[in-house]
Amino acid sequence: MGMPRRRLALLAFCMFGAASAGPLLAAPPLRVCADPNNMPFSNDRLEGFENRMALLVAGALHRPLTYFWLPQRRGFIRNSLNAGECDVVMGVPAQYGLLQPTRSYYRSSYVFVSRRDRKLRIESFDAAPLRTLRIGIQISGDDYNNPPAAQALAARGIVQNVRGFTIYGDYSTADPQRAIVDAVADGRVDVAVVWGPLAGYYAQREPVALDIRPIAVEKDGPMRFAFDIAMGVRRDDVSLRDALNAVVVRRSQDIRRILRSYGVPLL
Repeated sequence: MGMPRRRLALLAFCMFGAASAGPLLAAPPLRVCADPNNMPFSNDRLEGFENRMALLVAGALHRPLTYFWLPQRRGFIRNSLNAGECDVVMGVPAQYGLLQPTRSYYRSSYVFVSRRDRKLRIESFDAAPLRTLRIGIQISGDDYNNPPAAQALAARGIVQNVRGFTIYGDYSTADPQRAIVDAVADGRVDVAVVWGPLAGYYAQREPVALDIRPIAVEKDGPMRFAFDIAMGVRRDDVSLRDALNAVVVRRSQDIRRILRSYGVPLL
């Protein structure tokens, strides 16, 4: 990695020029906790869409931007935001109970990904071809915490033809979560169920055209496939939440342009 996992990195002047140096130097930094190797969301080269969101927000608040880097594993919120190492996490489910969410700034869903030349056009877990196709899914490795696709398929008795790809991937590589989309492109699996932002970003980088179709239903029994995504602050930081909410409203078109440029499927 380009930086140690836990390091604060001061970014120079956000979106401002030298004329704004005085106000910026006087303002407290906006401290963001992020994963240094989690594209398309964030990395320590500041290439992810959450990095761009952080830059936009810090600029709108007239504050310099700093980062606290920590891999997003179990305990991430406890050891970063709630430990006082940062002020905001840029992308969390809006219903996440460990922090105080802002208003959501996008809504996306899990998607079915297949090669366009296969013309599978799958949009539902009830599609008959799923019983014979090779299916890739994202798994966490914890039987009680697996993403909803694993549960939806198991509820339909579709188990033997399913292949799991860890949501963490090989962290020593530059794109640890890309493997599931690569497997669709090179034919190791016929179709995959992938979180939309990740699927949309890596589909743009494959040598073959991929078909991305949001799952037709947003809920399947107790399992959700569509989520509102917000920024998260500490529960007692009402003033920052309100300031971030104002930025989400005021800069909504800019936010949408950032998301679209990364291929994020928006509902």
